Amino acid sequence: MYTSKIIGLGKFVPEHVVTNEDLSKVMDTSDEWIQERTGIKERRHIKKGDGNSTAVMGLKAARLAIERAQIDKDDIELIIFATLSPDYYFPGCGVQIQKELNIKTCPALDVRNQCSGFVYGLSVADQFIKTGMYKNVLVIGSENHSGGLDMTNRSRHVSVIFGDGAGAAILSRSDDESGILSSHLHSEGEYIDELSLRGPSTEKWVPEIIAENSQENIPYFPKMNGQVVFKHAVSRFSQVIEEGLKFNNLTKEDIDMFIPHQANLRISQFIQKKFGLKDDQVLNNIEKYGNTTAASIPIALTEAWEEGKIKKGDLVVMAAFGSGFTWGSVIIRW
Repeated sequence: MYTSKIIGLGKFVPEHVVTNEDLSKVMDTSDEWIQERTGIKERRHIKKGDGNSTAVMGLKAARLAIERAQIDKDDIELIIFATLSPDYYFPGCGVQIQKELNIKTCPALDVRNQCSGFVYGLSVADQFIKTGMYKNVLVIGSENHSGGLDMTNRSRHVSVIFGDGAGAAILSRSDDESGILSSHLHSEGEYIDELSLRGPSTEKWVPEIIAENSQENIPYFPKMNGQVVFKHAVSRFSQVIEEGLKFNNLTKEDIDMFIPHQANLRISQFIQKKFGLKDDQVLNNIEKYGNTTAASIPIALTEAWEEGKIKKGDLVVMAAFGSGFTWGSVIIRW
């Protein structure tokens, strides 16, 4: 079997910065309250009219990843798009990317696994490449949260967390031993209602829907049982990382760089302490971007690579946990 290697990375975040102080003007919150509970100082939000959307941000990240991979867009044989906030209810963002890149008939699919979406997408791409089905796969994680958040006191514990952005990776077939060593995926549907949104897509903004219908349709907004999510996150993060290390006969001492899903700084710090990792072995950027769900790992991975924090031969561990509940890890020899 072949090995799949990441040969190009890209990210995009909107220019519009929303600080904790900005949020304190529209709901009963404060910079101190938000930082203490999440570690977030600011996040990026799409500004209506700036031309961005889930697919557009994903496209911008993808074009950068393709350029850095030094391949032609027509070399891409499969597009995988991870998001919980598609531009359309259907079709998915994958075919939008295909259209904008002018790639004629390659398959395109969407992954709806929320915070674990990019990890699931990498795993799917890895399997197709390892079996020889495809040579080059584009994997994107992109989210437009801002249009569907309830910016009132009713949802302040949720709405302060999320930001917009996108990240992308090109996976390519390799014959050497570096690349993705393994991926490990899980879900537990028993907790489906602990973190969920039972409403429309973000093509029509939730505040507009409510204004037009003169109603408070709560299912349009995301809800979260923070204590339950936190409890399960710290447990599942640890388990799925240990699973990946054990599968590859590795130990925590072998980890060179850990890139967690940027859900909550306290969760990342808990995992860092448990695995005995130094600050320079963990990439945290939640203070700048908030939780960008499926986009958080590819954005963080791209920044780690751009800043020279990952070098050839390093063992890179990525892990995510989120709504579903779903969780997973990917172990990479860079």
